[in-house]
Formats: sequence, structure tokens, C-alpha cells
Amino acid sequence: WELYTLEHGLSPDGRVTDPAANTDQGFSTFFSETGSGKHVPRSLYIDLEPGVVDEVKTGPYRSLFHPETMITGKEDAANNYARGHYTVGKELIDPVMDKLRRLADNCSGLQGFFVFHSFGGGTGSGFGALLLER
Repeated sequence: WELYTLEHGLSPDGRVTDPAANTDQGFSTFFSETGSGKHVPRSLYIDLEPGVVDEVKTGPYRSLFHPETMITGKEDAANNYARGHYTVGKELIDPVMDKLRRLADNCSGLQGFFVFHSFGGGTGSGFGALLLER
């Protein structure tokens, strides 16, 4: 997100630093504006364990992301596809789908999704497959 903010003239907290940089329609593809004038990514971050997402929450771009777009479980899938897909992931899929629907509903002309996930581990492979099935 560092590159996206630089390209679109935003500071790490989502405030406009260069108004000329966000005049194209691509800007609203990746960011939505809040009532206070802050811009937040149109994104959803999901992990079955909170460690990695907690790093984002405490990192230099912590103010850029809305806390509701970061969804974590309580335990990891131990690099196991079956745990990510059938057990631990099943507990998280409904809240994730609900949040994804709300994000999609807030778009004026949704044309698709970017999905970034690993092919290894329980979250990337197992939960990723479960999410794509839904």
C-alpha cells in the first residue's frame, strides 16, 4: 500500500497530500473517502491467526486501514489445508462473506475482485479455496 499511496498522493494516514495525483477514475477503484475526508483502501485482510494482521495494525500504515477490514481468527491452521478449509476456516467464513458483501455493496460499479493469497499454509490454500468456493 505504500506504492498505492505514493501514486495517488496520499499520506500514510489516508490524507490527500497531492490533489493533482487523485483526479483519475482509478483512484476510486482502490480507495473510498470517509466522512472526515480520509481515504481508506477498498480491501479486506483475512488471516486465521492474528499475528501478521497485528503487524499491519502497528506498522507505519496503521492509520490507513479501517479496523473492520482486518479480520482474524483465534488460531492458525498450522500450515494444514484441511484445517484452513474444513475446521478453523469454517468458523471465519460467514463473517468474511458478510464483510465482503458490504464492501461490494458500497461500490457504484463493481467489476471484479483482486484476490491475493498464498498457495501454501492453511490460510492461503485451505481458507483461500473455501473463500473462492463461496
